[in-house]
Formats: sequence, structure tokens, C-alpha cells
Amino acid sequence: MGKINILDKHVAELIAAGEVVERPSSVIKELVENSIDAGATAITVEIKNGGVTFMRVADNGSGILREDIRPAFVRHATSKVRVEDDLDAIATLGFRGEALASVSSVSHLELITKAREEEVGTRYLIEGGEELSLTDAGCPDGTTFIIRDLFYNVPARMKFLKTDMAEGNAVSNVIDKIALSHPETAITYIRDQKQSLHTTGDGKLLSAIYAVYGREFANSLIPVDYTLGGIRVSGYLSRPEKARPNRNMQNFFINNRFVISKTAMAAISEACKGSVMVGKFPSCVLNIELSYNAVDVNVHPTKLEVRFVNERPVFDAIYHAVKTALQNGEKRIEVTDNKPQTRINPFELAQKVFRERDEQPAISNTPLKKQPLKDNSEELLKLLDEPVVKQPEVRPQILYVNDSGPSVAEQYKQHIEAKRAEALPADNPAPLPAQPVQTTAPVQPAAPEQPAEPAPLIETDDNSYRYIGEAFKTYIIIEKNPRELLLIDKHAAHERIIYEKLKKEKGSGYSQLLLTPITVTLNKLDYTAVMSEPEVFTEAGFDIDDFGSGTIIIRSAPQYLPLDDIESSVIEMAGYLSENKKEIRSEKMDWIYHNVSCRAAIKGGNINTDEELITLAKQVEDEDVRHCPHGRPVCVVIKKREMERWFGRV
Repeated sequence: MGKINILDKHVAELIAAGEVVERPSSVIKELVENSIDAGATAITVEIKNGGVTFMRVADNGSGILREDIRPAFVRHATSKVRVEDDLDAIATLGFRGEALASVSSVSHLELITKAREEEVGTRYLIEGGEELSLTDAGCPDGTTFIIRDLFYNVPARMKFLKTDMAEGNAVSNVIDKIALSHPETAITYIRDQKQSLHTTGDGKLLSAIYAVYGREFANSLIPVDYTLGGIRVSGYLSRPEKARPNRNMQNFFINNRFVISKTAMAAISEACKGSVMVGKFPSCVLNIELSYNAVDVNVHPTKLEVRFVNERPVFDAIYHAVKTALQNGEKRIEVTDNKPQTRINPFELAQKVFRERDEQPAISNTPLKKQPLKDNSEELLKLLDEPVVKQPEVRPQILYVNDSGPSVAEQYKQHIEAKRAEALPADNPAPLPAQPVQTTAPVQPAAPEQPAEPAPLIETDDNSYRYIGEAFKTYIIIEKNPRELLLIDKHAAHERIIYEKLKKEKGSGYSQLLLTPITVTLNKLDYTAVMSEPEVFTEAGFDIDDFGSGTIIIRSAPQYLPLDDIESSVIEMAGYLSENKKEIRSEKMDWIYHNVSCRAAIKGGNINTDEELITLAKQVEDEDVRHCPHGRPVCVVIKKREMERWFGRV
């Protein structure tokens, strides 16, 4: 008997469904993309229990004709491709004709739809790939899909699904990408009966970014719009100082389709050299528009990867677009009313007021006795808080006062005192002459250079050690007994000491409450990784809480971690947890201890007191610290005899 079996339709569909339907987020992606292809301007997505038990996608698109409903659920049935040549220029998001057949074969599916040219809608029920009913239904124009009990008939696939939170965040991640790629479509996302996202659909990308990632992220962006060789790159890029320790917030779209493109990643990294710190990456939302026949999207079942006919023009377009945006973003931009404006020095204004007041003609011919001026110092000082703007006669010009000279307020007071002194009666003792008003600091004679004092030699409590000094602000020099010289890398030594303390105490007693909590925006996958293992952060000395919609709030952090490093450290840790989910707990904690200790340790080039360096050197010797957590040596020993050999003494 032969060994080759021809699978029946049901088994073949279950196997094929795995290529398209991997988890609830796969279903949502396919259905929402179909809604966009149908011309929908408003889409509502609702899920419950991560999408496993309930999913609903409703749109106001063109709908499905009743005669097309049954064929639409047949595998490889599509309205977007007819002949072979159509595959060379695919302009729609969906085109394979597999989504509906795959979804219906592993769920209870309900379809309610009405085409604009039809008078009545249609309700269609299909379960496990088998049709149950097709009846009339009253409904508005558009299409609604309701999917219940995903993988109810494939328990082997069901058991590999993750927690409801993880599956729900995967759906959220898909919705975020679609919202960013189509800002002209209003998307409402409801998760467990709570609205998680709503975009306005006003066609403005910045509005969509604001809705997805929040105000703080949106305010850190600079616009990108550049065309080269028929390829247009548009969107937004984060400012260099807002770069992150990983690429997880880089979003690339090819003709409004979200893709993972190594070409785009390499181009943006090259363009940011010299502007972004090494080891950090800018966030971005960039759409690359090019001819449809210059890109092949038919290389992956989920259409996340694409292949370019020629990658070099795409690389060049992205590179020059990002480079130009960075250069323009560095320029200072002043918002005006389309008229050149300039600031006026308040001191000049005060002089003008006094001059006009002194030169004002008398009302009568009888000379009047000059009265003491009223003390207007408080009124004049108010000018400091009120910017004064006037139209320039020739060109804009800003007058600055030398910081080392008298301040503007002091100049006001000097001028007022001088005027008051002039107005005193003659029989009063002559006041001291007023100090001349200066707009620059007086030149002081250069002080003679003093010879630099030699660095003090400070002995430790142990007489066998003698602190010599520090070389290159990095290496501590210690004389150990009369025969050895120690060179200690202060960063490596401090890093190892902190690392061992973290491992021993597991964050207890090493955490410090922040005066102002820090909020961190993450993509949904990183956010899921953080909230799935909050105890990992607790053991590292962090106290974090869920702030909702992909944002976490940090309430405390390791006490030696610089304030500026807290956010980037958490982002890096979140990215690591997201990418290394299968690692055992001890490996994860070891990496996190490395990360925190490296950031918290003093750095080479930092200025430290002699007492700090002596204490660090004693810890190295007392605790026998040999290597940093990355394996680099902490201390190098130079023998006296070896040094004598260098100089020919032996």
C-alpha cells in the first residue's frame, strides 16, 4: 500500500491556516487591512481576553456583495489580483486571498455586510470552514466581522498561545502600526470594554503619532520630507538628544505598508553618525514611497518583509532625507507673524524714557525748580519680565549684555541713583559720583601665573599602601609595598563592586525614591515584556507601575544610577527582555545587573577626589576584585624590578 496520502479539505485548511493565522493579532491585521483596501474611513476594533474569545472589526467601507460572500471564503479567492502581471505592481495591503478561508477554518465566524448598491445587508455564519447560514440583515453600509473562540478546533495550537495580556498587547502593536501607516483612517480600538486608542483620521501623521505614543514622544520629533530619484521619504524623526538604546521605536513603511527593512535601518544609522551618540538609535516614523513595480511584497506570508529591485536608491533616499532633517532640526526657528522682529535692550528703553522726560519743554516761561525724580525703579524692573518687540528699521538685530559686566537691573539702579543725585538741593552735601554705566565688563589685569602645586601624597591607614595619584582621569596609581605599583581602572573596579552588591542584596537597600517619577513610553511588545516580569526590575532596584497605553512609570531607581540614565536603562532592559523571552531567570538577572552596574559606576574621565579614589582602591584590595562583569581586568601590577629593567638599572 502506498505511503502518500491526499489530505482532505478540512485537514489541508487547518495546516494552511497556520501560515496566516498564528495568533489573534494575525487575524486583526488581515481583517483591518481588508477594511482599508475597501476604502473605509472609520474602523472599530474590539477584542476580549486578548482576542482569543472575541474579536470584532467593523468598517464603513464598500462592503461585500451578497453574490461574492461564499466565494470570498474559498482559498486563493481575491478581488485584488487577476493575472500574473498584477503581482508586479501590488498597490493593496491584502492580495493573497487566504485570510478569510484561514480564519474561518479555526474559529466561529460571523459576517454582517452591506454593499452601497444593495438595499438590504447580509448575515453569514461559518464555523470551522463549514457554512451554517446566509440570511438577510439590517445594517449600514460596510462590513463587520465577529470571530469567537479562535483555535477552538485546534487545541495543539491553542496551548501555545500566551497570556491574555501578551496576546492583547500583540494586537495593540498591530493596531499602532496600522494607525501610523494610515492617518487618514479614523481607528478606534476597544480592549476588554475600554477604549485604548482613537485616531482622528484627519490625515495628519503627527496626530496619529500623538494618539499612539503620546505627547512627550510627539514633541520630540522633527519633520522629514525629501525626494531623491523618484523616491520620497516623509514622516518624523526624533531629535538626537532623544535617541534610545535600541531600535524598537523605529517604524518603517513602504507605500503605507509596515515592513521590517534592514536597508532602512542601515541608512538611518549611517545618516545619524556624528549626530547621535554611539550605541543609541533615533526613533522614527518614516514612509518610503516608490514605484510599486520597484518593490516585491510577495516574499512572506505575513507581508512584513519586502524585497527591492535595487536597494541602493532606497538607501540613498533615506540617508539624505534623515541627514537633511537633522541639519534643519539643528537650526533655531523663531515663530513670527511673517514680519522680521527684534528685541530691544530694556536699558536702552529706560535711557530713552529719561531723556524724553528731561528734555520735555516747560509749559510757561517761568523756570521751574527741578524736582527730585520719583523712584521708578520698581516700574523699570518690571520691564525685565515683559519682552518688548518693535519693527526694525533696517534688519533684525539682538543686543546682548556681557554676562561678566553689571546686570541690566543693576544698570537701572545706577541710572536712577545718578538722576536722583542731580535733583538734590545745592545746600545738601554733594553725593558720591554715580558709577558709569557699562555694557561690558571692565578689563582686569591678568593675574600672574602661580606654579601648580604637586599632587599631595596621601597615605592610607595601611602603611603598606601609598596613594600616588590618578593618570588620565581613569587609572588610580597605588604603591603597594616597596616592590609593586598598582594601576586600577576606576570604572571597571566600581562596576564590579556595584554588580556584586546588587547580586547580594537583590535591590533591597540599594533603591532610592525619585522626587519626580519618570514616565517611559515603550512599544507594545517591550511594554508586555516589562509588565510580565516586574519582579526582574524590583530585584535590580527599580520600582515600576503600569501607567497604561504602553507607558510605565518609574518611582524609584538604584541610588547610584544617574538621573539622566534611568529612562534609557529601563528602555534597554525592556528591549532585552522582549528579545530574550526564553532565557532562564538567572541569565536575565545577570544581564540586568551588568547593565545597571555599568551605568551606575563612575566613568573614565570623571573628576573624583583623592579620598574617593583611595576608598575605591581599598575596596579593590579588600574584596579581591579582579575582573569587571564584562571580563576586563580591574587591576594591573607592575613590579619594581621590571621598571628597573626598563631603565637599565638591573
